[in-house]
Amino acid sequence: MSDPGATVLVVDDEPQIVRALRINLTARGYKVITAHDGTAALKAVAETKPDVVVLDLGLPDLDGTEVIAGLRGWTTVPIIVLSARGDSADKVEALDAGADDYVTKPFGMDELLARLRAAVRRSAVAGADGADAVVDTESFTVDLAAKRVRRHDGEEVHLTKTEWGVLELLVRNRGRLVAQKQLLHEVWGPSYETESHYLRVYLAQLRRKLEREPSRPRHLLTEPGMGYRFEV
Repeated sequence: MSDPGATVLVVDDEPQIVRALRINLTARGYKVITAHDGTAALKAVAETKPDVVVLDLGLPDLDGTEVIAGLRGWTTVPIIVLSARGDSADKVEALDAGADDYVTKPFGMDELLARLRAAVRRSAVAGADGADAVVDTESFTVDLAAKRVRRHDGEEVHLTKTEWGVLELLVRNRGRLVAQKQLLHEVWGPSYETESHYLRVYLAQLRRKLEREPSRPRHLLTEPGMGYRFEV
């Protein structure tokens, strides 16, 4: 049994694989979208919000794990890796990056379809995808898929990799308190969980770049002694 109407994004640069998947999935009632590289995949997820992504790791522009990490910055869409890389280290890396499942090429269509059905069911139970790739505030816009911030006058705001890491985590959890320890662990690593002064420095930098009144922040809020919160 398939999931009629479910949309699947197939990301692979091998035309024969894409063609085989399109034929088999369409025949079972799925809507199929395709992308042939990582950049197109990130754009397609942001624009079409598929129910599941089937992703090859060996793409011509980005490694598949980079695509997974980019998507996990803003969406919980199920990701099934479909790759010729059968080494356990590759599987672990992809799963750690946020993939939900891993199928090795060559693959059996029945097995892939079963994994696909399970992924779509999990997505439905989780309430589908509640996140948006583009988050708009009164003075700037954060594009989580493109990893870009623009002021409303169209000017792009340059952020360092670390500044982006802090902002991305806060925006992804917008409206919710993010503990100091979580921010330090995810952006800097587990050995930095007590270095709270890092956060004070980087939040001050982000406020200077993004807030209309850095001394009276509207979006990047401090919860004293606990953590930080992003409000739209």
